[in-house]
Amino acid sequence: MVTSLKTNELLRKIKEHLQKGTYIVSAHALERQNLRLIDLEDVLHVLKTGFREESKDLFDVKRQAWRYAIRGRTIESINIRVIISFEDEMVIITVMRVK
Repeated sequence: MVTSLKTNELLRKIKEHLQKGTYIVSAHALERQNLRLIDLEDVLHVLKTGFREESKDLFDVKRQAWRYAIRGRTIESINIRVIISFEDEMVIITVMRVK
Protein backbone atom coordinates (compact mmCIF):
# COMPACT_ATOMS: atom_id res chain seq x y z
CA MET A 1 0.00 0.00 0.00
CA VAL A 2 1.13 3.55 -0.75
CA THR A 3 2.11 5.52 2.35
CA SER A 4 -0.03 8.51 3.31
CA LEU A 5 1.59 11.97 3.22
CA LYS A 6 2.56 13.64 6.49
CA THR A 7 0.36 16.65 7.27
CA ASN A 8 3.00 19.33 6.62
CA GLU A 9 3.94 17.66 3.33
CA LEU A 10 0.27 17.41 2.32
CA LEU A 11 -0.46 21.08 3.04
CA ARG A 12 2.70 22.14 1.16
CA LYS A 13 1.68 20.01 -1.84
CA ILE A 14 -1.85 21.48 -1.85
CA LYS A 15 -0.50 25.06 -1.79
CA GLU A 16 1.97 24.24 -4.56
CA HIS A 17 -0.78 22.87 -6.83
CA LEU A 18 -3.01 25.86 -6.09
CA GLN A 19 -0.21 28.34 -6.89
CA LYS A 20 0.63 26.56 -10.15
CA GLY A 21 -3.03 26.06 -11.07
CA THR A 22 -2.41 22.32 -11.47
CA TYR A 23 -5.71 21.11 -10.09
CA ILE A 24 -8.90 19.80 -11.60
CA VAL A 25 -12.43 19.64 -10.25
CA SER A 26 -14.11 16.30 -10.85
CA ALA A 27 -17.59 16.12 -12.38
CA HIS A 28 -18.80 14.69 -9.07
CA ALA A 29 -17.36 17.66 -7.15
CA LEU A 30 -19.01 20.13 -9.54
CA GLU A 31 -22.33 18.36 -9.08
CA ARG A 32 -21.98 18.45 -5.29
CA GLN A 33 -20.90 22.10 -5.31
CA ASN A 34 -24.04 23.03 -7.24
CA LEU A 35 -26.28 20.87 -5.06
CA ARG A 36 -24.79 22.23 -1.82
CA LEU A 37 -24.41 25.85 -3.00
CA ILE A 38 -20.62 25.92 -2.50
CA ASP A 39 -18.66 27.83 -5.13
CA LEU A 40 -15.11 27.15 -6.33
CA GLU A 41 -13.78 30.26 -4.57
CA ASP A 42 -14.91 28.79 -1.24
CA VAL A 43 -13.39 25.38 -2.05
CA LEU A 44 -10.04 26.98 -2.91
CA HIS A 45 -10.19 29.16 0.21
CA VAL A 46 -10.64 26.08 2.42
CA LEU A 47 -7.80 24.28 0.64
CA LYS A 48 -5.54 27.29 1.33
CA THR A 49 -6.59 27.92 4.94
CA GLY A 50 -8.12 24.71 6.25
CA PHE A 51 -6.73 21.82 8.27
CA ARG A 52 -6.30 18.15 7.58
CA GLU A 53 -8.99 15.90 9.01
CA GLU A 54 -6.82 12.79 9.10
CA SER A 55 -9.56 10.57 10.55
CA LYS A 56 -11.49 11.11 7.29
CA ASP A 57 -8.57 10.20 4.96
CA LEU A 58 -9.15 7.01 2.93
CA PHE A 59 -7.02 4.79 0.76
CA ASP A 60 -8.66 4.15 -2.63
CA VAL A 61 -7.66 0.56 -3.40
CA LYS A 62 -8.93 0.72 -6.99
CA ARG A 63 -6.80 3.79 -7.84
CA GLN A 64 -4.00 2.94 -5.39
CA ALA A 65 -4.06 6.51 -4.08
CA TRP A 66 -4.92 8.29 -0.85
CA ARG A 67 -7.93 10.59 -0.57
CA TYR A 68 -7.31 13.41 1.87
CA ALA A 69 -9.92 15.40 3.82
CA ILE A 70 -9.37 19.13 4.32
CA ARG A 71 -11.80 20.99 6.55
CA GLY A 72 -12.29 24.69 7.09
CA ARG A 73 -14.58 27.67 6.87
CA THR A 74 -15.57 29.39 3.66
CA ILE A 75 -15.33 33.15 3.24
CA GLU A 76 -18.93 33.28 4.55
CA SER A 77 -17.94 31.13 7.60
CA ILE A 78 -19.68 27.96 6.38
CA ASN A 79 -17.92 24.84 7.63
CA ILE A 80 -17.05 22.48 4.73
CA ARG A 81 -14.89 19.46 3.98
CA VAL A 82 -13.05 19.04 0.68
CA ILE A 83 -11.82 15.62 -0.42
CA ILE A 84 -8.79 15.62 -2.70
CA SER A 85 -6.34 13.18 -4.25
CA PHE A 86 -3.20 13.49 -6.34
CA GLU A 87 -2.46 12.13 -9.77
CA ASP A 88 -0.29 14.33 -11.98
CA GLU A 89 -2.55 17.13 -10.79
CA MET A 90 -4.46 17.66 -7.58
CA VAL A 91 -8.01 16.35 -8.04
CA ILE A 92 -10.89 17.86 -6.07
CA ILE A 93 -13.12 14.81 -5.63
CA THR A 94 -16.05 16.15 -3.64
CA VAL A 95 -17.16 18.87 -1.22
CA MET A 96 -19.68 18.79 1.61
CA ARG A 97 -21.07 20.97 4.35
CA VAL A 98 -20.11 19.88 7.87
CA LYS A 99 -21.96 20.61 11.11
